[in-house]
Amino acid sequence: MENFTFYSPTFFAFGKDTENEAGAYVKQFGGSKVLIHYGGSSAKKSGLLDRVKSSLEKEGVGYVELGGVMPNPRSGLVYKGIELCRQEKVDFILAVGGGSVIDSSKAIAVGVPYDGDFWDFYSGKTIEKALPVGTVLTIAAAGSEGSGDSVITKEEGMLKRGAGSNLIRPKFSILNPALTQTLPPYQTAAGITDIMAHLYERYLTNTKEVEVTDRMIEALLLTLKHEGPRVIADPDNYEARANIMWAGMIAHNNSCGVGRSQDWSSHDIEHELSALYDCAHGAGLAVTMPAVFRYTMEHDVMRFAQVAVRVWGVEMDFAHPEVTALEGIRAFQSFLIGLGMPKNFAELGAKEEDIPQLVKTLCYGNGRTGSIGGFTTLKEEDCTKIYQMMV
Repeated sequence: MENFTFYSPTFFAFGKDTENEAGAYVKQFGGSKVLIHYGGSSAKKSGLLDRVKSSLEKEGVGYVELGGVMPNPRSGLVYKGIELCRQEKVDFILAVGGGSVIDSSKAIAVGVPYDGDFWDFYSGKTIEKALPVGTVLTIAAAGSEGSGDSVITKEEGMLKRGAGSNLIRPKFSILNPALTQTLPPYQTAAGITDIMAHLYERYLTNTKEVEVTDRMIEALLLTLKHEGPRVIADPDNYEARANIMWAGMIAHNNSCGVGRSQDWSSHDIEHELSALYDCAHGAGLAVTMPAVFRYTMEHDVMRFAQVAVRVWGVEMDFAHPEVTALEGIRAFQSFLIGLGMPKNFAELGAKEEDIPQLVKTLCYGNGRTGSIGGFTTLKEEDCTKIYQMMV
């Protein structure tokens, strides 16, 4: 295990009706004028936005609103939010929505006190200051409610890139699993896939002797393996939704990733798909991960064999561990397909003729120098082959 520091200061309020306390938490964490940032009409139609506003009014906290966050959140709305916050002297950002809303809120939070372009932080610049952010989570998926990460798509060039800092970890996050019960099955499944991707990205490590975090990751994967089919069969199953929501947070606040190297190849490769085709991130990962895993398996076949045995119930073939590893990858993909996720480019809406463009942006966009990877280095030709495996 490697040396590490770990700081995760987010205050969590978990359970039914907790969104009614949003105003009290904003006040507790120093907010006096809030930007309520949200997505489409569902927050309004469900009455959630009204409940949040009432909680702010009850505490005497002023607010302005900015809706319109899209999946794969765009830079244009971030710029608009930064300007609005400056004009209205906002001192706290409250994200009401899923990972896209939270990521957009974090980008606004770093942009308001910064004299330059917020995109500098998504091009590698260190974040030094940010407005505080709170969240009212409506989708279990990205884990942004507990992480120091944010991913934004820059409309010029359609570059999808991330920024990270403990300064953008939410001050508080309200997690009411009941708010996810109205999600369509496809969106629920995409969220489960994203959570599992966050776990696999950490599981694929070159660090030895990390049994504690290995076992934590495996336990969360087993939880999702159990709860995923239950929630698809019964969308109103509150307990299944609760377990999935908390798993999503733990999967990405990095408590499962400390002391070990991590991969993130699947995320990088998928980001090009969701940037170009605007597909659901989880759906893109469902197509990407099996291809990446099959391509990189030989780098450490026993790592793939281990998760195959411990999570997917495959019998270990010590004479031929590659057989065990492949069976585990197939079992994982079959599980995702069973939830309703796509299995190839055609089902995702991607096009084989776009592969050269995808590879070029992946390997060279935003200052990259021809390769990606953490578990193993993937160059242009490797990324091309991986995309071709998805067709």
